[in-house]
Amino acid sequence: MKFPIYRIACLSMLLLAGCSKLKEQPYSSIFTSNFYKTASDAEAALTAAYSPIADMFNTAATCASDWSADQTYPRPVVGRNTLTLFNYDPNYTTQKSFSRLFESPQQIWTSCYAGIEKANWVIEKVPSTKMDTVRRAVIVAEAYYLRAFYHFMLTKNFGDVVVKTSASSSQAKAVVGKSPRADVYKQIFADLDIAVPVLPSYSTSIQKGRPSREVALTLYAKAALYLGNWAVALDKAKQVLASGKYSLMTDVRDVYNVAKEDVARQENMWAYECESATPGQSTQLLSLYGPKNSDGPAYGNSSFGSIFAYQAFFDSFNPIDKRRQLLDTNYVNKSGQIVAQKDITPITPKGVLVKKYMDPNSIGGSGAINVLIFRLADVYLIAAEAEARANGATATAYGYIKTVRDRAGLPDLTAGLSAGDFADSVIRERSWEFFAEGDRWYDLTRTDKFLTVIPAAVNDVYPTRTPMAKHKYFPIPQDEINANPSLEQNPDWK
Repeated sequence: MKFPIYRIACLSMLLLAGCSKLKEQPYSSIFTSNFYKTASDAEAALTAAYSPIADMFNTAATCASDWSADQTYPRPVVGRNTLTLFNYDPNYTTQKSFSRLFESPQQIWTSCYAGIEKANWVIEKVPSTKMDTVRRAVIVAEAYYLRAFYHFMLTKNFGDVVVKTSASSSQAKAVVGKSPRADVYKQIFADLDIAVPVLPSYSTSIQKGRPSREVALTLYAKAALYLGNWAVALDKAKQVLASGKYSLMTDVRDVYNVAKEDVARQENMWAYECESATPGQSTQLLSLYGPKNSDGPAYGNSSFGSIFAYQAFFDSFNPIDKRRQLLDTNYVNKSGQIVAQKDITPITPKGVLVKKYMDPNSIGGSGAINVLIFRLADVYLIAAEAEARANGATATAYGYIKTVRDRAGLPDLTAGLSAGDFADSVIRERSWEFFAEGDRWYDLTRTDKFLTVIPAAVNDVYPTRTPMAKHKYFPIPQDEINANPSLEQNPDWK
């Protein structure tokens, strides 16, 4: 099958006459029948399947959810406040008006289905490519992993979504309706069952940005946790921990230290890998989180002062918690002077800076600090929660959370908690551990805590926040509904 791109020349008079003498001049075309023939074709196709991650993790994959949660908030400009105030609509109209769709849930939808489409072509075509059979098998396994990851991103944001397991080689295969959330997870697990046995276990020889077997198991564990399948979540998390392939960094600040990026992979299992010198391979987060007017050299060479942490979130930390050092209520400016909290931002005297996305050697707004997706601390806390929900607050569950709290410099969790109270403690621990990493909103929605937690997450910038039940999932972009007659909007958004 070919997908031609045509330059069509036709005089207006001929158009009025039905354009019966229309001539098509192809100037570029891709023939899938002539691709996927060589090892380099297969590698290129797999690389293409990763490419949507760059667009998604530029901003949307973390901020679309974080701006809805209770840890960080955006300066109320260019439509960002619609996510914080829950007044967006299925058209994402405000984001469109300001050309900011790349910060919206619509970007997540677009990127994920672009990635799924590319992964499907790899899965269908690469098995017949003439190349080293071991490498070929890993390429296909990575495509299955990516398809699972993209579907996971979709269902945790939109609920019931389209499960796409065939490349769009025909209209019938391209235009597909939604599947129930349970079926989406069923497909995620089926893809991971194929990927896990084939992917190599972690070693430093694995190309950065590519998943190891343990990364696939982590996705499996987290997806099972979100579905409420505690036994599976616990089993997969235990397999990762038992592998011994990863370990926590001694200093939690080093997890985000751009100068220690390579050694930090002992904990940072999978990330969107940014390169400041490579166009299109960076993230806007560096500029959004740094001080206004590029005034904090330690944060980067170009920053806008656009995202801050809530003061209440900063105050929720035990003062001895080392993770609080990844937040700041002052900074050193270009002149070497300490800028007090009241002067951090003009929008509030209580601005709190986030220090997880800093690169003092950034090139303009492009830095080399990675956007973390899965790391080992997550596996420990998945195991702790799953153990407690499956078997109660056992010594084993306490042991898992203790590992994370020890690194943070905190005392042991209160002994003798009920299973429910222990699970709530894990959710709080996750909030302190993963703030500003695009994780918190999903913990609140999967546990149905968002309706009670979010109204209390207010400040002088956002004094009132009133989410409704329909905000548990984002609306499917209206553009997609209009383009796909088989696709229906989420019931709460109709």
